[in-house]
Amino acid sequence: MLALTSIWTTILLAAAVALGPMAIDMYLPALPQIGADFNAGTDQVQFTLSIYLIGFALAQLVCGPLADRFGRKPVMIGGMLLFALASIGCALASNIESLQLFRFLQALGGSAGPVLGRAVVRDVYTPREAAKILALLAGMMALAPAVAPTLGGFIVATMDWHWIFIVMAVYALVMVAVIAFGIPEPLRPENRQPFRFCHLMRNYRRISTDMTFIGYTLTSAAIYGGLFAFLSGSAFVLIDVLGVAPEHFGLYTAITAAGYLLGNMASIRLAGRYLPDQILLYGLATTLTAGATMTLLAYHNIYSPWAVVLPQALFMAGTGMVLPQTMAGALANHPTMAGSASALLGFIQMTAASAAGALVGILHDGTPLVMATIIAVCAGLGLIGYLFLVQRYPAPGFEAQGAGSN
Repeated sequence: MLALTSIWTTILLAAAVALGPMAIDMYLPALPQIGADFNAGTDQVQFTLSIYLIGFALAQLVCGPLADRFGRKPVMIGGMLLFALASIGCALASNIESLQLFRFLQALGGSAGPVLGRAVVRDVYTPREAAKILALLAGMMALAPAVAPTLGGFIVATMDWHWIFIVMAVYALVMVAVIAFGIPEPLRPENRQPFRFCHLMRNYRRISTDMTFIGYTLTSAAIYGGLFAFLSGSAFVLIDVLGVAPEHFGLYTAITAAGYLLGNMASIRLAGRYLPDQILLYGLATTLTAGATMTLLAYHNIYSPWAVVLPQALFMAGTGMVLPQTMAGALANHPTMAGSASALLGFIQMTAASAAGALVGILHDGTPLVMATIIAVCAGLGLIGYLFLVQRYPAPGFEAQGAGSN
């Protein structure tokens, strides 16, 4: 077993947490082909993404408290086994409805990785340290959106989209072995919480009335909405509208993932000189600039893959600065119920992501404008959350000079 503070433990956690995002990113290049194979409309195909986000959000509300009661490892292992079985079901789906069902089940299992990855970091580190470790974790995870769409595009071009889900199942089974034999249980016995309905409701009520948690969570959820607006619409915009070949789709999304990685690296570098809330503000300003730029380009009918990808790369750089700070800030006041706090954070994030993704699918008009506008609006909402909530109720030690006064 590795030490919990070892860099190798962080790497293994990143690999486990990446399972959930990989289930989104890897199959994006296949969306047009899935629609053609099942004779399904854009909204029906896009719903395979939205229903994944819905399942992901709902499952976290149970997954977090289960991990607070029984420990992080058994819940994470059980979730990944369910993910593997559901992935095989996706590969064998014979119509769009069965694919949607198995995507929902896939999400129930896949939620364990991100929820418990955040909880493990909070178990081991202080809030200020957690912001830096979460940025490092997120930087490693940036490899998933960089590599997964490229691999998915290659599979679509050379074999068949069904094989994407077989690869997901194999990856999940490998991670089961890694977690079982490589990572020790981080939850201390004295921090285990009863798994009783009244106790869960009391914990969730306590977390959901914490204004610090609300501020960081809503800010994070808004930026998540912008991120998933791009994930939901990018395949249709880049492949169907702008003519990008499916096998090249991953190369464009790798550029946006590189922006995310640069944002994470900047977050880590700036942590030694600036407070987390200062880094958060810089990240939010970056996302708003990027969203507005993409919207203006689309509004003026400048249709090019680069008019979408380069602003989105800048948006992702801002996202890489925002998410570690908001996640650490949301969990800061709840060290003894980090699983439940992480679950509620994830539920709200994924609810916002699902809503933004569904809007892109419903309003898609054959141009990049709808997607770009939703991204810009989400960035604006994130900045509003910071100005009206985070500045008034900062996490301990996170606030900039002069902040924190009501």
